[in-house]
Amino acid sequence: MSKNYDRREFLEGLLPCSVLLLGVAGPFATASRAEGEAAGEEGAEQGHYYAMGIQVDRCIGCGLCVKACKEENDVPREPFFFRTWVERYAMHRDGSVSVDSPDGGIQGFPPLEDEEKTDVVRSFFVPKLCNHCDNPPCVQVCPVGATYKSPEGVVLVDEDYCIGCRYCIQACPYGARYLDPRTHVADKCTFCYHRIKQGLQPACVEACPTQARVFGELHARSSPLERLRRQGALHVLKPELNTEPKVIYSNLDGEVR
Repeated sequence: MSKNYDRREFLEGLLPCSVLLLGVAGPFATASRAEGEAAGEEGAEQGHYYAMGIQVDRCIGCGLCVKACKEENDVPREPFFFRTWVERYAMHRDGSVSVDSPDGGIQGFPPLEDEEKTDVVRSFFVPKLCNHCDNPPCVQVCPVGATYKSPEGVVLVDEDYCIGCRYCIQACPYGARYLDPRTHVADKCTFCYHRIKQGLQPACVEACPTQARVFGELHARSSPLERLRRQGALHVLKPELNTEPKVIYSNLDGEVR
């Protein structure tokens, strides 16, 4: 039995007690969040503070971004495991809205049925992923500090520390995390951290044929993301939660949550 497994098993045994005794769980979460915020401020001063923009009117629902993400990041092939996925929103004449995302949109979307076409006023596609919040609830609830924010503002998971308690999965308001069935630790989008550290674009951005996804630094005037921000009204998902997401949408309908 490995030392890593022994450590995880030991911490899992302690977890119920740490939840009951806030004096045990609290310091872990508070310290981790404070360290992440300090690191984020340092990264911002250095000019590396990343975010992603998504131009909804350009997304064609082809699923190439989902496929590229799975291949690049070794995401489990089974359904329901995604670091990024695409949803189709259909606005009906009676004011109702329907949403579908077959297998995360990885194979694209089937055409609407004939009866649906006559009832649908318009439809559009919305890519989704971890929002890499500046105020991430996942960091706050992690009892062992496994989830943290990098100096570049990217929210990451240290799989050597993660004990698979699923607290971060439950805390994420965007449904962007899952428990990897192979490693039994939390996993999610990392903005392809291993790529951006080398000056490359995330795999989903590189694969998009319509440039619906834009990636760059928030504090660099020459960044394509900054150019997008200057073009007009931009939105984030669930702004009322004050998570301060760093995935920013243009041309986003108010029905998207």
